[in-house]
Amino acid sequence: MTDDADSTDRTDGHDAVRLTAYVHGHVQGVGFRWWTRSRALELGLVGYAANQPDGRVRVVAQGPDEAVRALVALLRSDATPGRVDLVVDSYDAPRAGVTGFVEK
Repeated sequence: MTDDADSTDRTDGHDAVRLTAYVHGHVQGVGFRWWTRSRALELGLVGYAANQPDGRVRVVAQGPDEAVRALVALLRSDATPGRVDLVVDSYDAPRAGVTGFVEK
């Protein structure tokens, strides 16, 4: 047996990814982090949403690639609270030890 079994993620066989997204627009003081947390939990993701000093919200989420990309689509949709002008997203390998989804 090879070490390949050790690299298998725990997301029901889907490739796991880690998203870091910066959401620009009027996204502070409008319930955006709460809304993002709710959507992420519905999608089975872990991570956080945090206000940034410059008015952006940083969203870090990890889980199955399909669910992470669904969250990005929701962030870019017209369904968000406030107003989203731009979402700058990047993807990386997931990190161990991340649990839950919190607002910071």
